[in-house]
Amino acid sequence: VQLTESGGGSVQSGGSLRLSCTAPGGIFGITYMAWHRLAPGKEREMVASIDARGTSTYSDSVRGRFSISADFPRKTVSLQMDSLKSDDTGAYHCNVRGQTPWSTRLQDFWGQGTQVTVSP
Repeated sequence: VQLTESGGGSVQSGGSLRLSCTAPGGIFGITYMAWHRLAPGKEREMVASIDARGTSTYSDSVRGRFSISADFPRKTVSLQMDSLKSDDTGAYHCNVRGQTPWSTRLQDFWGQGTQVTVSP
C-alpha cells in the first residue's frame, strides 16, 4: 500500500513550497498523519503531525514556519512550508496511521518521499 506524495522541488532561501499526500482507498480508519524529514548526515525528524481531532504538533525547527492540514475523510494531508531555510533541505516522507481490509490493527504507512532543496 503506497502513499502518493507531490509538491517537492527547489527553492531559494525564504521561499515557500506546499507538499501534499494522498492515501489510497485500501487504507481506512486513519487516526494520524504526519510529515517526516530525512537529510544527509542527520537522523529522521518528524516535522509536523496532526490527529483526527485536529491536534497538530511541530518540531522546534519548523514551528511558526510550517503548517500542517488534513482532510481525514478524503485521506489527504498537506504541509505548507514558508520562510524556507537551507537546513530544511531533505527528503520529506508522508506517514499515515490506519487500517486495511485485511487487518484491523493500526499500522503506519509511508510514502517514498519527495525531495525539497533550499539554496542559500
